[in-house]
Amino acid sequence: MKPTDLTKRQLAVLQHIRKFLESEGRSPTLKEIADGVGSSAVSTIHKHVQHLIDKGFLDRSHGKGNNIILSEEGEPATGAPAPWVDAEPKRARSVPFCGDVAAGTPLLPESRAIPLEVPTCIHRERQELFVLRVRGDSMVEDSILDGDLIVLQRRGDYRNGDRIVALIDGEEATLKEFRRDGQGVWLIPHNPDLSPKCFAPERISIQGVLVGVMRSC
Repeated sequence: MKPTDLTKRQLAVLQHIRKFLESEGRSPTLKEIADGVGSSAVSTIHKHVQHLIDKGFLDRSHGKGNNIILSEEGEPATGAPAPWVDAEPKRARSVPFCGDVAAGTPLLPESRAIPLEVPTCIHRERQELFVLRVRGDSMVEDSILDGDLIVLQRRGDYRNGDRIVALIDGEEATLKEFRRDGQGVWLIPHNPDLSPKCFAPERISIQGVLVGVMRSC
């Protein structure tokens, strides 16, 4: 597929992301893309970004920082698979679905979880995975929206900048960026309308780190 196959708006979004990456050395947030192309609707920008991902011009990285990146050259050849597609058929794997990430809602015990298939491009043979459904828009600037399914991995260590699901006081599950300093554990939303909160370490139990997102349809 070539850039000429894109709508004018999609092309403007792609060009802005390229320029932003070159000048800033990091991925732009959805709000920064919206500002750059003169749009006031972050939700509309999200749709354009998702179309660019589907068409193979962009990819998503789920490590530290914002996760909109160019896929290879950003211009896959006509008829070629998107750069992140394995040459071999993908092997889906069943992973336990443990409910919703929503304030005041405890996670479903894994013994009662429902098996859900996760594609190889996300699970990559990792162990200790589980899936949750996002409720709310606290991570909208990471292109994670209400209703999306997130794949998480239980680990022994978590680093500043990780996107994690934390259990607060043993009952409230929330998806946030994790940071720890001398004041305590910070849970940082990626939504300009929300503010970070700091908790005493003993109030926080980290359930897992984000390794992938499956778009809600």
